[in-house]
Amino acid sequence: MHKNFAITGVAGYIAPRHLKAIRDTGNRLVAAVDPHDAVGVLDQYSFDVRFFVEFERFDRHIEKLRRGPEEQRVHYVSVCSPNYLHDAHCRLALRVGADAICEKPLVVNPWNLDALEELEREYQKRIYTILQLRVHPKLVELREDLLRDGSAKRHAVSLTYVTSRGRWYDVSWKGIQDKSGGVATNIGIHFFDLLMWLFGEVERSVVHLSDPRRMAGVLHLDRADVKWFLSVDRSDLPSDVIKTSRTTYRSIMIDGHELEFTDGFTDLHTVVYKQTIAGNGFGIADARPSIELVHSIRTSTPTSANGDAHPFLFDKRVQLT
Repeated sequence: MHKNFAITGVAGYIAPRHLKAIRDTGNRLVAAVDPHDAVGVLDQYSFDVRFFVEFERFDRHIEKLRRGPEEQRVHYVSVCSPNYLHDAHCRLALRVGADAICEKPLVVNPWNLDALEELEREYQKRIYTILQLRVHPKLVELREDLLRDGSAKRHAVSLTYVTSRGRWYDVSWKGIQDKSGGVATNIGIHFFDLLMWLFGEVERSVVHLSDPRRMAGVLHLDRADVKWFLSVDRSDLPSDVIKTSRTTYRSIMIDGHELEFTDGFTDLHTVVYKQTIAGNGFGIADARPSIELVHSIRTSTPTSANGDAHPFLFDKRVQLT
């Protein structure tokens, strides 16, 4: 039997990936909510979705469905709302007798995870998250190769991610640290999760640069030393990238070799949904290490960059503050 889904934040950037995953796993969307009503995207998936612009009316509707026949109740709530609302919307899912499938980051502050774990036990429901890089075929293969390597070698890793954002970013919730978690959380958390999944737990973290549009530092993991640089400022793009009119630059170097995983991104959300519905989703315990790390990064006092820092920090285009 198909499962019924409701979704929060349906007008947002990430929601279409969840809508597609719901449809492609053979399930049905029955309710959606967003304070913004530009949601014509819903017609690509169903003409029979109850849509609300007021969260309270959405809440009341799925609570009413819970008290009706089994075939009408909501089984999963997909949480695609702004980061600072994830915690509250996951709580709603549990309260109406549904499991939650939440976009990253699961929460902004790590202490919220403890309360969510208590609610999971209380309601006997689960909160899952989307860690789609963990199901990317090339990255799965790389992890298997690293785990087979019995040597004690420490790997030298460099992560660079520049994704251009206009002035709207600073005005929106994404530019407000209390709501988004800042650059490290908003655009970096899936990379930090990937690096820990590949190379182990954090031994030490040093932050060299921290401002509203860019961050940089060094991570010492069990099996790797990682220099990282994250930015939403177009001026940080390498000159050869700017010449091609591209607006994004992403690079992960491992021991001097580029990790190429641009291909294979198609339908990764759908893969995670399939695993989750089958009972093999990524839960709170999986999400916790990266959430604790990015919280530590954004609350750290930057130290002076030295020779071990990311090379972009020594580029004249990057003005240290």
